[in-house]
Amino acid sequence: MFDLIIIGGSAAATAAGIYAARRNLNFKIITKDFGGEVATSGEIANWPGIIKTDGIALAQQFKDHLASYGVEPEEGVLVEMITRQSDGTFGIKAKKDGQSDTAVNEYTAKAVIVATGVHPRELNLPGEKEFRNKGVSYCTVCDGPLFGGKTVSVIGGGNSALESALMMADIASKVYVINKNTKFKGDQILLDNLKTKKNVEIIYEARVDEIIGQKFVTEIKYNDKSGTVQELKTDGIFIHVGMLPNSGIVPPEIEKNQFGEVIVNKNCETNMPGLYAAGDLTDVPHKQIIIAAGQGCCAVLSAVQYLNKLK
Repeated sequence: MFDLIIIGGSAAATAAGIYAARRNLNFKIITKDFGGEVATSGEIANWPGIIKTDGIALAQQFKDHLASYGVEPEEGVLVEMITRQSDGTFGIKAKKDGQSDTAVNEYTAKAVIVATGVHPRELNLPGEKEFRNKGVSYCTVCDGPLFGGKTVSVIGGGNSALESALMMADIASKVYVINKNTKFKGDQILLDNLKTKKNVEIIYEARVDEIIGQKFVTEIKYNDKSGTVQELKTDGIFIHVGMLPNSGIVPPEIEKNQFGEVIVNKNCETNMPGLYAAGDLTDVPHKQIIIAAGQGCCAVLSAVQYLNKLK
């Protein structure tokens, strides 16, 4: 029986783990993999105290910080379900990497913080699933280096798409950025930087209809702003069109909004006592690393108050 289990492996979970360690709680961090969306981020220049870094480096610093308190997250754990038990504690059922499909691991805790983040939204285009990992990617940091000297296309209109295009401008020979809107919703400084790249071409008001290939991606078919069908030769496609919350593991009684985000109050409390949520899977606006970290801190401090009342 743990005092607290933290589910997740990114900024919110890291901050929660640091504060839980400082409060000397009997706790555990479990996660499928460490780093989350932070690790897949490109350039990061808005984390206080570090003028410029990247997602992989920052995720490693998170892990090192936890290690300094003797905290080692248990990785390779895929949580399937959280249940509230009759005695008020929480049961967590999970699978571990390398185990048989029938094996089930169970954890029990007096309180739980869910910090499982988000996953990439798909376009649901013809050819998208067929060519995933065969030219179609949702993680530029992970797969971008595979396309050195090639032609790639980035689909999206926010910061993730802009960061992706900036990274690929230094790797690929040609980068097309396809935005269905008339302008970008991301930071102006990123767009300004992108416009200085001579090998980048931005296509506005374009609706992608199909991904075409043989063994690997060969082209994109899209409608331009006049409604004319265009075919664009490309070796790789990086899709950055938003995220969906990883909120399916919480009990069905937990309130969510229309986007599937877990609804929390200012204390990161859900509508179930003892169950907290922090980070991008919550309904808190402005999905930023620093906000997720702040929520992780808030969730632990709220959990400590809850645990003190139990005693």
